[in-house]
Amino acid sequence: MVYAGMFYVAALVLVIGLAFKVLDYSRTPAPLKIPTTPAPTTRSGVMYRMAKEVVVFESLFKSNKWIWVFGWLFHFGMFLVLARHLRYFTEPVWLWVNIIQPFGKYASLMMVIGLAGLLARRFLVDRVRYISTPSDILMLVLLIAIGLSGMMMTFVVHTDIVSLKAFFMGLMYLDIQPLPQDPILMVHLALVALLMLIFPISKLLHAPGVFFSPTRNQVDNPREQRHLAKWAARLDQKN
Repeated sequence: MVYAGMFYVAALVLVIGLAFKVLDYSRTPAPLKIPTTPAPTTRSGVMYRMAKEVVVFESLFKSNKWIWVFGWLFHFGMFLVLARHLRYFTEPVWLWVNIIQPFGKYASLMMVIGLAGLLARRFLVDRVRYISTPSDILMLVLLIAIGLSGMMMTFVVHTDIVSLKAFFMGLMYLDIQPLPQDPILMVHLALVALLMLIFPISKLLHAPGVFFSPTRNQVDNPREQRHLAKWAARLDQKN
């Protein structure tokens, strides 16, 4: 019951917090035309550029290759791990989720290696260490702890995944089921709930925030079309 209540609260905070932040981002005015050049001159070009940024981290690749390697390992590994976990929330399990199960199993290694490299960067690179805050380091430590505890259950001490799936399916249908009492599982789930709680107030908000960055989502057409923020447009109409 404690863990069920914890996940209900964490899910509520995550959804409402993210919705509030996304709404806030969408309402933030962009008074200037400031796309990072060379920038696309069409909306389709902007979409292609944004896709490259989200999928392959194009700007990071151009600026620093070894940080790009660790960053891409972490994000792609995490994507496969999260996709693999969909088996606990679907019945029957989708075909593509079944197909990626072996890949998601070993993607946890990619995720942790990438996180370890990003954490080392916080200490080994002088200019990065200077601007790093305790929250930056603790966030990476939290993600590493989640990854390691998950790997422990995958490769060392297995848990009852049938009962675990019944627990989460029960949460979805408000029918709470018993949770396996494995210590590593309890730690893993507590860390995941903590991450869900702090996500809407952390720097992890760069995940949705990248789509609202004016340096990435603007068309480079200042000569062809005058750029006005909504509030400036209203003032312009009055004048």
